Amino acid sequence: MNLIRKIAFPFSFIYKWMTSFRNYLFDIRVLKSTKFDIPTIVVGNLSVGGTGKTPQIEYLIRLLSEKYTIAVLSRGYKRKSKGFIIADETSNAEMIGDEPFQYFQKFKNISVCVDADRVHGIQQILKLKLKVEVVLLDDAFQHRKIEGGLNILLTSYDNLYCDDSILPSGNLRESVVGSRRAQLIVVTKCPNKLTEDQQFEIAKKLNPSLYQTIFFSSISYDTVLKGDHEITITDLQESEILLVTGIENPTPLLNYLEKNEIKYRHLKFKDHHHFSNQDIVTINNEFNQIKSNKKIVLTTEKDYVRIFEKLPNVNYIAIKTKFINHKKDFDNLINTYVESSTRNR
Repeated sequence: MNLIRKIAFPFSFIYKWMTSFRNYLFDIRVLKSTKFDIPTIVVGNLSVGGTGKTPQIEYLIRLLSEKYTIAVLSRGYKRKSKGFIIADETSNAEMIGDEPFQYFQKFKNISVCVDADRVHGIQQILKLKLKVEVVLLDDAFQHRKIEGGLNILLTSYDNLYCDDSILPSGNLRESVVGSRRAQLIVVTKCPNKLTEDQQFEIAKKLNPSLYQTIFFSSISYDTVLKGDHEITITDLQESEILLVTGIENPTPLLNYLEKNEIKYRHLKFKDHHHFSNQDIVTINNEFNQIKSNKKIVLTTEKDYVRIFEKLPNVNYIAIKTKFINHKKDFDNLINTYVESSTRNR
């Protein structure tokens, strides 16, 4: 714990009391939670950023969208707009947020909506002519005004919520007790060869309730990179890379590049950073300093949707969630919930 977090430690008690009292008021129904008849799947975390919510939402889209009409609802973090917006051809990352815009560009058979008020957002979604059958709520675990039908809680392998502490001395948005609201817990960004014994030890630390099921997933990187033009991992190995990131935790990507013996320079910006014209000048200046004839600007998919209009000669590397084992069990639990909820309607 660094010096600033040591100084901030007493304030964590105040923050913990405030969030715990708020949750208590929701638990005893003094504060109202709204539950909808339509299947609603909440994906979130206890900590601030970096647990892999975006690839998890994309996994659910791929799993469900061929059978059901899907809408993704997000608050649109750091967007420069307000109220309810449904993405269309005029949308961009500044208008609806980088993650929603990524969903919109990637999946043409779903509706992507943003609204800071999730209850109002679902009410508007239900008015759409598309007759939405399932709503995926992105980063809504602490949004207690809505009662999700199925709650999926994510926690990173290298920063389990049980090992963390409350803001501002730690990264948790609320007490670990809040994890009890989840039916499914997914430990993300695990090593690909995490053994059953190692999984068991992590599960013991998380100490799930009887109604909770724990799964383990890792990150899978696409071997074909898209953007200005398609290139492969082999192309990266033969080139000098300027890596530009604006995500909470780029460490897994850095490890992946190093594992594949890819040389890179790294320009790191804050999470959800909106790239200014001056940032583009900085990136171009850094890129021009690379003397190799084979050089590439590389970024993440989430950063790409914020930068491609200002920096056209850039490629991105996409990621997917990959379950280490028990994938069918996870899929069955999701499908069973949606099918039973749809029948009950």
